[in-house]
Amino acid sequence: MNICVFLSAADLDDRYTVPAREFAELLGRGGHTLVWGGSESGLMKVVADGVQESGGRLVGVSVDFLAAKARTNADEMVIAKDLAERKALLLEKSDAIVIMVGGTGTLDEATEILELKKHGKHTKPVVLLNTAGFYDGLRQQFQRMDDEGFLPVPLTELVFFAKDGVGALAYLEESAGLQ
Repeated sequence: MNICVFLSAADLDDRYTVPAREFAELLGRGGHTLVWGGSESGLMKVVADGVQESGGRLVGVSVDFLAAKARTNADEMVIAKDLAERKALLLEKSDAIVIMVGGTGTLDEATEILELKKHGKHTKPVVLLNTAGFYDGLRQQFQRMDDEGFLPVPLTELVFFAKDGVGALAYLEESAGLQ
């Protein structure tokens, strides 16, 4: 399965890097392909290293102004002209989406993917990997949107919240009929 992972390119501490590395190794050992922003920095590098060293493939989609930070030994690397094209290519090249910890770029990617799913522009499973409770506040906000009628589709049909990588991958594989 081609699994797109949206995540930070920042250097983060062990409470984020250790679970990210464990999830990456699960992907690689499972024979999955990581589709990601292509960066050789921070958490993006941690995940790419884990997938590649565990036998998985890497498909990167960088953007022209970050091309100098793109991983040179990915199985495939595409350079998009801008962030909008990058997001479209990441979605196109994936069978499922996992949203890991990140900043405004990751949040932008997450909300766009969910908005597209809400409008039926894709039906791919989306998992929000809530490492160390990072997305507790966002989950609460999404639940409020659902409870108060702002979402025309139930929240449970848009996104699955996983506490850890094992739960995230199990949900994706079940959604794809691999279990």
